[in-house]
Amino acid sequence: MPIRFVVPALLIVVALAVASCGSSSTSSDTAQTTSTAAVEEGSASTDEETTRTVASAAGKKLFVTNCASCHTLAAAGASGNVGPNLDQVMPDAEAVKYQVTNGGGGMPAFVDVLTDAQIDEVSSYVAESAGE
Repeated sequence: MPIRFVVPALLIVVALAVASCGSSSTSSDTAQTTSTAAVEEGSASTDEETTRTVASAAGKKLFVTNCASCHTLAAAGASGNVGPNLDQVMPDAEAVKYQVTNGGGGMPAFVDVLTDAQIDEVSSYVAESAGE
């Protein structure tokens, strides 16, 4: 084959090889971007779960310390029999918050014992755990 045909053919092969490498890189970049986005989304989900777990642990500790002697709540290992069985009542967080803050029906108010944040933590814990 004459050299004048070999050089253009060789240039075409090299051009195709370079072009195919470039498109492979783009595909890899897209895959990497997708993978990074998935990791970041998973990380955000994990952060939210960690925050919920920490808040739940704080709420459980507050419940065990302040409520378990009177109330039954299986999730906290509590079997008090003075106040209502919270596993049966299954109150929402607002009802728990109101009762803890104001007391009533034989229950003392805890507004001077717990901070607002602690009342929120124990209220959320009871609402999420009751009936489990």
